[in-house]
Amino acid sequence: MSDRESPTKERRPWKQGRPPMAWAADIPTGRSRRPRGRPLLYTSYSQDMALLDTGAKKVWTGLLVLVAFGLSVVLADRSLEVLAGAYVLAIGAIGLNIVTGYAGQVSLGHAFFVAIGAYTGAALSGPPGGRTLGFGVAEIWIWLPAAGLMAAAAGVLVAPLATRLRGLYLAVVTLGLVFLGEHIFKEWDALTGGPGVGRSAAVPQLFGVRLDQDGPLGTREQLLYLLMLVLLIVFAVAARNLARSRIGRAFMAIRDRDIAAEVMGVPLTRYKVLAFGISSFYAGCAGALLYSISGYVEPGSFSLLLSVQFIAMVLIGGVATVSGAIAGALFISLLQPLTRSLPALVPFVSADTTVTPNVFQVETVLYGLLIILFLVFEPRGLFGVWIRVRNYWKSWPFSY
Repeated sequence: MSDRESPTKERRPWKQGRPPMAWAADIPTGRSRRPRGRPLLYTSYSQDMALLDTGAKKVWTGLLVLVAFGLSVVLADRSLEVLAGAYVLAIGAIGLNIVTGYAGQVSLGHAFFVAIGAYTGAALSGPPGGRTLGFGVAEIWIWLPAAGLMAAAAGVLVAPLATRLRGLYLAVVTLGLVFLGEHIFKEWDALTGGPGVGRSAAVPQLFGVRLDQDGPLGTREQLLYLLMLVLLIVFAVAARNLARSRIGRAFMAIRDRDIAAEVMGVPLTRYKVLAFGISSFYAGCAGALLYSISGYVEPGSFSLLLSVQFIAMVLIGGVATVSGAIAGALFISLLQPLTRSLPALVPFVSADTTVTPNVFQVETVLYGLLIILFLVFEPRGLFGVWIRVRNYWKSWPFSY
């Protein structure tokens, strides 16, 4: 046979058992190993599991982060304070999304863990010998992890119940934590200052520099905004990496079918306890940071309404997505200034909590309506809306 009729091993290396893609990747052309014309075709697990797996995601994420940092010199101080609070709430929403969205454990007691973190940070940074308990440790790199760890310890203590309960029963048990925490914090005057009195929150100080005061680096609102933005990025990247890891895949297996996950060798007790611990750590850090913005914390702040707010952030933003939790927190936080302005627009809505209807009652009803509407019409939340818009423009002008 001629050379044209008998393919050699050099011409057809895949005859040796190697696929064409692996042979083509060995050609020293100096170009990317991805074949031309197929930008979304992955040839390795590392490409498929990358944090930002496409060039477009890298570019748009970088631009979004740059815009977020640029807002610190563009927006007014009041707007920066609102956004700083939204970033902190996003950290707490990410934590709730870990245990509810990824691990499938319904929790309505998020406000309890937020309160533990808030009072741990306040006690550590508070002045010793004052009206309330204080240890005089004002450095944020000390009291912030301590607040998260204290809340995580409480979550680990509660977590064994998750191995015995599920669904509505687990939700009722975690709901009881909110009322238990309300009673404890209202009666523990030495720590909380008592209802209607409160105490000073944690002091945001970094290496001797007070971030809650105007300084050479910027105004108080600018410094707090940048601090909360940096911390949000750190917590979000950590949660995204957790979801891509073996632990995250175990969480999702338990969420989808816990019996099947146990049959495959996933220890349910260990991972459910871990999910509650990580979620509580996020909640504790969020609680310590949230009230350091206002500088004041009061026991009545950690009611059922706060837990409902976090549930609304997760469901409205998108379950089991880090970006959805951030979007939901921003949506709820930016909605509050609008609802607080209702007394000036609607005469029968009062700002006084002793009058019915008042602003806080309207907010509660509005959160419930938004949850119902999103669950009925868009279960994937704002993240699902973004996916629809993105897919539409990717396939435009075709409708399929």
